[in-house]
Amino acid sequence: MHLDLRGKCWSFARGRNGDIPDDPLKELVAELRKHVDVSPILAGQALRASDMDVSKALVWLEQARSESAVKKAAKVEGREANEGMIGTAVLSPGATSAKPSGVRAAMVELNCETDFVARNDLFSQLLDDIAHTAAFMSEPVDSDKFFHPFSVDVLQGAPLLSKTNPEKNGKNTVADAMRDLTGRVGEKISLRRALTVVRDPFPPSQRDIALRIASRVHQSVSNPRQGRIGNLALLALKSPRLATVLESEEFQNDLSRLCLSLGNQIIGFPTTSIRSSSGVQEEGALYNQPFAMFMGEGNNQPVQTFLRSWAAQRGLVESGEQDGGVKVLDFAKWTVAESI
Repeated sequence: MHLDLRGKCWSFARGRNGDIPDDPLKELVAELRKHVDVSPILAGQALRASDMDVSKALVWLEQARSESAVKKAAKVEGREANEGMIGTAVLSPGATSAKPSGVRAAMVELNCETDFVARNDLFSQLLDDIAHTAAFMSEPVDSDKFFHPFSVDVLQGAPLLSKTNPEKNGKNTVADAMRDLTGRVGEKISLRRALTVVRDPFPPSQRDIALRIASRVHQSVSNPRQGRIGNLALLALKSPRLATVLESEEFQNDLSRLCLSLGNQIIGFPTTSIRSSSGVQEEGALYNQPFAMFMGEGNNQPVQTFLRSWAAQRGLVESGEQDGGVKVLDFAKWTVAESI
């Protein structure tokens, strides 16, 4: 790359016919700005400081940006960052076919100082990348719990992994990327919390059970994976006919609709648990709530009653079978800047 760019630098200096052009700096500035988004003034400054060499100017600009970001990050460190977004990443949703499949997903809260920055494309891209990094790096845990906190310190020190820009993978840590964004937007960027759910496929002896992730956010702008409220829910499907049922495209469409509706239900109601405590009817218990989010079918049935009916209608359970169907195993629901 260095030789190619130096070659271009030489051709600009001499001109196509060997003549010196009227304004070689202008052409070099245009060439430099093809590689990096900077103002013409800063591009000219970088070239003058780099012997009019485009490749050296790129290095100069990167160093200058990094130094500026460090200074800005130190300047805003004491500020409060109470705005931001919840981001989700689902790398493997689970039961999408008869083929055994595990689940792998993450949810992250990234904060800033103003709602304006929270809705900025650069902030959105960074949040997507951090959530993807958490989901990718998490390992299965042998535990009765399904959702596990992901250490913020560990995540900040991890190499940033992007699904949409894989060519940048590993070039910066998550903390570096957050500091760089501070340099660009002038606000404090902080990573508040992260959790992951990772489970391998069940062994052959348990092929009658499958897991499925339901993911939903609320108050988003243009990114369906981000919002001021977010949730992940883990569902279990159990049936001796599970493999056959999962092969049906119609069932997969119905399952996707169910996951979407359950996500909306958890977000739309003050949901705090799956079941009520013994002998108590709790408003925050998901299974007691009227299933208002599954439009056109069984409205106002309690969620638990509806799930039994839904499973029976789609062949997961048959008359007389007590075991099986679809259950919500666990969920996590976050709101930006809420008390933890």
